[in-house]
Amino acid sequence: MAYDSKDTAAFKGVWVFCEQRNGEILNTSFELLSEGRKLADELSGELCGVVLGKGIKEDALKNLGGYGADKVYYCEHDLLADYTTDGYTKVLTALVQDKKPEVFLIGATTIGRDLGPRCAARLHTGLTADTTHLDVDTEKYKEFLRTSSTMDVEKTPFKVNTNLKMTRPAFGGHLMATIVCPRFRPQIATVRPGVMKKQDFDSAKAAKTVVEKPAVELSKADISVDILEIKKTAKNIVDLIGANVVVSVGRGIGKDPKAGIKLAEDLAEALGGVVGASRAVVDSGWMDANHQVGQTGKTVHPHIYVAVGISGAIQHLAGMQDSEYIIAVNKNADAPIFGVADYGIAGDLFKVLPMLTEAVKAAKGSL
Repeated sequence: MAYDSKDTAAFKGVWVFCEQRNGEILNTSFELLSEGRKLADELSGELCGVVLGKGIKEDALKNLGGYGADKVYYCEHDLLADYTTDGYTKVLTALVQDKKPEVFLIGATTIGRDLGPRCAARLHTGLTADTTHLDVDTEKYKEFLRTSSTMDVEKTPFKVNTNLKMTRPAFGGHLMATIVCPRFRPQIATVRPGVMKKQDFDSAKAAKTVVEKPAVELSKADISVDILEIKKTAKNIVDLIGANVVVSVGRGIGKDPKAGIKLAEDLAEALGGVVGASRAVVDSGWMDANHQVGQTGKTVHPHIYVAVGISGAIQHLAGMQDSEYIIAVNKNADAPIFGVADYGIAGDLFKVLPMLTEAVKAAKGSL
């Protein structure tokens, strides 16, 4: 059957592009597979992981089943060992045209942000970039709106369908937009790393996972660039997404930003965590964007999140409200942050943080 992106009935199942670097599957892929499993179940379809590369171990491929994949397509070729836009786009789009998935999820990584739009254009379909929430079931989408928006859901008419509802920040994070692609398939979304929760690994399911190796037609003539050398540079980037403890600073450090950041660093060090920041802090130039938490920054799920001098704007809450324990320090007792905090301290952060740091050190010293 010829490929026609408008023939929506011909497309079935959910795919996840599982990105690898040097043969190691990225954690983002496990997050997307976990989310893809939910979508596939709601669509009564198959969940497939798609891996491109060279020399990837069988165990690494089958492990994708442990996070929900029913099948793994492994496209192996010498020219896929290193990422190139041309090579990966050609192989992926050919596979999509052959197998016709209904939904295709790609991590919004450096590679994913490059690859996703090129594939969507080649396949004549739409793409929603940097999504932070996905729904198929209309009732589940309405429940999401009840808790994450100001919309009067009960008075708003909704069309009941199984189109993928792809939600992403818009207008600098001040609004959330939900986008659908009803007329074309596949429905493609790049998904921000860290926003989807990774399910527990199922070793029994991994062992049963089918790995299929489709034929790959690719030559050097298909790739318009030559990779002469790959140089990796060491860059001190804070790992907010993987941290168990995050101490974030907000506009409240404004009277002495340098001192406020140092106090947060001291508390983070005592707790074994890292320092984050609100958008206001990044926009003011007090910290760089690698530290930003929120809709336009990173989404984190640490065991402990300490919000220091952060009022609790909805854009920031969207990036941290699923933390296990939230501790807020703010001199304004009416700040919205206290509405989501498990523990709150209404006081001057410049006085409270040194006391907290000393208390943590004393508690650890007594162990």
